Amino acid sequence: MQNLIGEDKKMETMGNLLILFTASLCLYLFVALLNVFYKYWWIPQRVQFIMNSQGIRGPPYEFIHGNNKEIAQMFMEASTKPMALTHDIFPRVVPHVYSWINKYGKTYLSWNGIRARLLITDPELVKEVLKNSEKAFRKTKASYFFDKLIGDGLASTEQYDSAVVASVETMLEKWKSKEGKEIEVFQEFRLLTSEVISRTAFGSSYLEGEKIFDMLTKLSVITGRNIFKAKIPIISKFWKSADEIESERIAKMIHDSVMSIVEKREKRVVTGEADNFGCDFLGLLVNAYHEVDEKNRLSIQDLVDECKTFYFAGQETVNSLLAWATLLLAIHTNWQDRARAEVIEVFGSQNPNFEGMAKLKTITMIINETLRLYPPISGVIREVGREVQLGKLVLPTHSEVDMRIIALHHDPDLWGDDVNLFKPERFAEGIAKATKYNAAAFMPFGLGPRSCVGMSFAITEAKTTLSMILQRYTVTVSPTYVHAPAPRLTLKPQHEMQLLFHSLHYDA
Repeated sequence: MQNLIGEDKKMETMGNLLILFTASLCLYLFVALLNVFYKYWWIPQRVQFIMNSQGIRGPPYEFIHGNNKEIAQMFMEASTKPMALTHDIFPRVVPHVYSWINKYGKTYLSWNGIRARLLITDPELVKEVLKNSEKAFRKTKASYFFDKLIGDGLASTEQYDSAVVASVETMLEKWKSKEGKEIEVFQEFRLLTSEVISRTAFGSSYLEGEKIFDMLTKLSVITGRNIFKAKIPIISKFWKSADEIESERIAKMIHDSVMSIVEKREKRVVTGEADNFGCDFLGLLVNAYHEVDEKNRLSIQDLVDECKTFYFAGQETVNSLLAWATLLLAIHTNWQDRARAEVIEVFGSQNPNFEGMAKLKTITMIINETLRLYPPISGVIREVGREVQLGKLVLPTHSEVDMRIIALHHDPDLWGDDVNLFKPERFAEGIAKATKYNAAAFMPFGLGPRSCVGMSFAITEAKTTLSMILQRYTVTVSPTYVHAPAPRLTLKPQHEMQLLFHSLHYDA
């Protein structure tokens, strides 16, 4: 009898636990569904109502996905259409922005998933956002894949002319066996910029940094194909996609590789082979990592993020600039001749030096016009940190401001009806005159306190490389080249970039 009573109590207890578990599960699911409803329906509807009431229109919000499906379809269609050898690349590089500007006006609201994104192309408003010092417009939180790709680093470095010259010489020595033959320059410049970063920032050859570059390239591919994919509410917290698992694995390998290079620096100091960690970029980071004052000390993750940012941004942006500048010189041979004459006048048969860089007026004009027509980064995004007034608009929280650099750079209202023509003479009297003193009309490296701190390094590297090429070669476009600029985090040729280099029979 007692056994039966005991069994009944056990069954009753188990029943109560089951009821409690079921009730808890139901409560959890109810709260989760409320949260999904709030984040994925209520907030978007509220933001859309606020912006519509101020006269701002745009493509309608689609539950969870926002406008990402439509944008992805536009990109796919644009990538399959052939393009003439012109510089009117805006409709192809960001087809959704081009289409919606024509449909809704120069200020419109679109949706990046559940994030409301206000496009602005008024230079005065862009300047107000990017120079805001009250933290009303914050740097957006990196997406899952971008976070794995570059972390949250902010890099800076000094210029090392000799390292750049040495790296370019290595590249040009290899080109001697390819004179008159087709060269795929985008890949060549990728190797060059990778080596420059390794030499100037990490005091190592490209071979030592090759593993990190390869892994960052793989991560950039994963990031690119996930830009327009929305995470499924609730399920995404418990299930990871193959790309998420792979990106975490690669991020861990990059972390280990960077720390391996750091440990070599530390070991040299410990063993007495060196009396400091070095004065290059990595040396400065390691010094900050060992800072006595905890407030100023760099964490391991911060150190790795800084390295990833410097590797990726320093290599990708300069690579893009060099490739498109060289293509433009190959197309516009009159400007190539003018640039070469200037280089010979300034440097003669000698390698470029820092002092002579300031005298390269024509090269500077060509670089600026390249950055205007083919900016490495198509846009800058800022998150609205609190309700704030921008011009006549009141922007709510849970929204972002999208400042499309390529839209500003290709705006005929800012640059004239010849906006899509390659005319370096626009910059003959400097950037301020070219933009009519409107700083936001030309901002290939951003603007304000968060502009790219590596800008001067990138320009110097580009000037050095172009000068050394012009001293040795004439450049023409290969018949096999297909003009198809494509946004792949930075602006890249969709079908590679094939050019022909003919020796001047002159060894600089």
